[in-house]
Amino acid sequence: MKKLVLLVAIFASIAIGACASEAEPTVSAEPTAVPSTATSVTSTVAPKLDDVVVTLDWFQNANHVGVYEAVDKGFFAGENLNVTVEPPADPAAILGLVATGQSDFAFYYQPDLLQARQEGVPVVAIAGIVQQPLNSIMTLASSGIETPGQLAGKKIGTPGLPWNDAMLVTMLESDGASIDDVEIVDLGWNVSTGLMAGEVDAIVGVYWTYESIIMGNEGFETNVLYPSEWGVPSYYELVLVTSEDNIANNPKLVERFVQAFNKGYSQAADDPQGSVDTMLALNPEAEIDEPTDREGVELLAPLWKSEGAPVGSFDDSRWESLVEWMKAQDLLDDSLVAADAYDSSFSK
Repeated sequence: MKKLVLLVAIFASIAIGACASEAEPTVSAEPTAVPSTATSVTSTVAPKLDDVVVTLDWFQNANHVGVYEAVDKGFFAGENLNVTVEPPADPAAILGLVATGQSDFAFYYQPDLLQARQEGVPVVAIAGIVQQPLNSIMTLASSGIETPGQLAGKKIGTPGLPWNDAMLVTMLESDGASIDDVEIVDLGWNVSTGLMAGEVDAIVGVYWTYESIIMGNEGFETNVLYPSEWGVPSYYELVLVTSEDNIANNPKLVERFVQAFNKGYSQAADDPQGSVDTMLALNPEAEIDEPTDREGVELLAPLWKSEGAPVGSFDDSRWESLVEWMKAQDLLDDSLVAADAYDSSFSK
């Protein structure tokens, strides 16, 4: 999984009101009209539906199965919502679409949301989706490298993003090493390829529910070093976001959407493989990596809940600890208030 926050692109989309591309398939959750029970005197009329657009963070994959379950099982329809699900034409413009109301809701990344809010983007997290970090450091199992300290003297491939660099620094320091002990190689988005080709000894910025599966299927078994085990606060990899305006002016719609959305993820957690079937059925034209998603969904399903808390819920302390760590890493400044970035009232 790749994540990308380019604030210039976000503000450009806000300014020009750019519309999302229609090149990718979309899924609509409009329910079948309520059958008439008309007599010569009375009739039943289907209620008016609220049209809602939700934008994914990337192409359709196992991270998204819950929203498709909410479409397929009628959870959105039960809240009188006609929901259209769209992959992003430009991942860098997602928050701009939400901020301007061109998209009502979107999948996004907690750390990147915090950085965008510091720059004034009026978007708020309203539900936790993947409630544990997926980002990681990976090495080849054949290398024998299983801890950050063992990376001293090695080459590490990165996508060149500040967030990943900060994560790497903390993980190294937690095991007695430092960034000066390693050689950094900027591989862009080709980090997995670089590791398999032997260009580097480790990579950072890759999901252990996705890239590790792909590399394993290519015959390259990996060791995964989890950031939360090496000094980085646990955080929400994916969150559901909406605009401040939507919360202020359409709170009932937001509440209805979140309740149905969370039901979709509860359904997916109960039947992970069935949820992949649903995603495939609703996206017949999409280029979905079915084998990877079928393996990945089994890893993801436990992560839609956090220590027994309800699906979609937030823990205040986890927002605070991440913000404090990001400030210490110069990823945020002191102006950012953690509580302003999320609203937990919709997922209680």
